[in-house]
This record gives sequence, structure tokens and C-alpha cells, in this order.
Amino acid sequence: MIQRVKRKVPDTILKIYSRTELVTRIAADQKAGERIVFTNGCFDLLHIGHTRYLEEAKRLGDRLVVGINSDDSVRQLAKGNDRPIVTADQRAEVLAALTCVDYVTIFDEPDPLALIETLRPNILVKGGDWSTERIVGKDFVETYGGTVRSIPLVPDISTTAIVQKILAHYPVK
Repeated sequence: MIQRVKRKVPDTILKIYSRTELVTRIAADQKAGERIVFTNGCFDLLHIGHTRYLEEAKRLGDRLVVGINSDDSVRQLAKGNDRPIVTADQRAEVLAALTCVDYVTIFDEPDPLALIETLRPNILVKGGDWSTERIVGKDFVETYGGTVRSIPLVPDISTTAIVQKILAHYPVK
């Protein structure tokens, strides 16, 4: 007889929220005096550049919220028809497993402006490939006294570079 094992929901899943659920969580955190840091991206093929960036972002406040582009949203960003490589649900769970990440949510829009306007983070962060003037949501966050930061990138590390290296070493036959 096959014995069925009841599996507990992984703790990482408990860090993934819908936009509506996240609004409630963040409002409670801010009411308790915590500073909310928000960042966003595709985070396809998580690498050392991502982890260092997210750890630095977390140091800027008390809670780190990561908005990730849905699969359709990634395709709208002209990343290519073969991207994302990893589905949004899997990317969300991998990000949620990082200790520096407190909350993860998936958004469908091509940019995070509507999400930023809904969440109203204290600190908005992007990687160094974005000057602060170009960061989506900058003007909105600054209207209520929030700050915007650009964190330097790890040189020569990107998902695109990893994909290119794989294709160069393991050409499709």
C-alpha cells in the first residue's frame, strides 16, 4: 500500500502575496514604524548580482518587497520570445527563499508604477543600470517624502550574459 505523505506548505510560499494582501501587510508594517524598501525586476536565472543587490537594498530599510514581472510582462520588455526561462511562480519562490527578502509579489504591467502607487514604499531602489532620474515611480515616491536609490551592479554579471555563455559552450544541435 502506498502511504501518502502530507506536505507542509514551504515557508517561502508564505512570503508571496497578491497586491491586495501586500497592501494590508505593508500598511501594518509602516504603522509600526518600519521602513519599506521596494524593488522590482524579472530576476530570471538568479545570480550573484541579484543576491548582492537585494542584500544591499534590504540594508536601506526594515522590510524588502520585491515585485517581479509576470511571464507576459517579461515578454513585453523585449527580453526575447524565449524569456523568461523560469516561470514567474518559480522565480517568486526562489526570491522568497532569500533571507533578505520579506515579501514578493508578481505584477502584470510592463512597468511597476501602478504597484508602487498602491504600495507607497518609503524607499524605491533599482540597480545601477538605472540612473535615479530614470527609475519608474521616482516622482511619485518623492511626492510623499520617500527616497529613491540606485545600487551599483556587479560588473559583467547578467542573466543575458549567462544565457549567452551557455549557448556558446553548449550549442543547440
